[in-house]
Amino acid sequence: MKLLRPTAAAFAATALFALMPASSVMAQRQQPSPEQRLERLEKQVQQVQRQVFPKGRPADTAGFSDDPAASQSSVITLDQRLDALERQTSEILRQAEENNNRLRTIERDNVRARSEQEQRIAAFEQRLSEAATSVPAVSAPADAVPTGAKPRPATALPSTIAGSPPNGAALGDPGEDAYSEGFRLFEQGQYDAAITSLRAFTSAYPKHRRVSFANNLIGRSLLDKGQPRVAAEALLANYRNLPSGERAADSLYYLGQAQMKLGQPGQACRAYSEAEAIYGAKMRAELKKMVADAKLQASCS
Repeated sequence: MKLLRPTAAAFAATALFALMPASSVMAQRQQPSPEQRLERLEKQVQQVQRQVFPKGRPADTAGFSDDPAASQSSVITLDQRLDALERQTSEILRQAEENNNRLRTIERDNVRARSEQEQRIAAFEQRLSEAATSVPAVSAPADAVPTGAKPRPATALPSTIAGSPPNGAALGDPGEDAYSEGFRLFEQGQYDAAITSLRAFTSAYPKHRRVSFANNLIGRSLLDKGQPRVAAEALLANYRNLPSGERAADSLYYLGQAQMKLGQPGQACRAYSEAEAIYGAKMRAELKKMVADAKLQASCS
């Protein structure tokens, strides 16, 4: 068999190619490249986006982003920013925890301070209430007539006012003489000497009926000396220790006077009200009037 000549071989190949289906040839010729296919898909997606989001592009997470792929440097920068954010978040959490601890400490201190303050106020009120039932109040007219140092007839002054037993029973009573000496010093305005004398009397004769008188005069002496705080303590102690003393109501009245000088009208009103509530029916007429006038002066309700 003779070999085909080159021209004949070329002609045969051309003929064979011509005999292939036209559709196959067209398909090979029109097959798009990957880049073309990607561009076509992007255009289709963009058309869909314009239909679904007519007012603008969606977020990057909802579609495709045109940003280039992350580089090594951008990844490092992002890691650094994330590390910084984590450190800042940890610092904020630490500060928040410290602030919470400080706040809890402050709240505990406030609760403790309020509790202590309420306890102190309650203790003071209890002391005042107890004093209101034990401090004998002194009335100037009544205390102004001590007996014993100079015997007076029983009819010269009622014993309920003067505080001396009738029929001269107090004659020769050394306790009465000692009290009378302190009273005379008080009347003369010698308050320091009167306080010393009256305290000596109460120390020497703690069971004497004039102790209530003497303690009340001590408080009044301190008040007249311009020491209202110390006077209030003395009057309160007299009222607390001798609630049934003959000058308990008087001491409450002068306790209110001391509170007024201390700028505490509310406390003064409490003392006046305590005197009326406990000794109202037993108070002398002049003392009742003194208490009523004092309540008006203090604007008590």
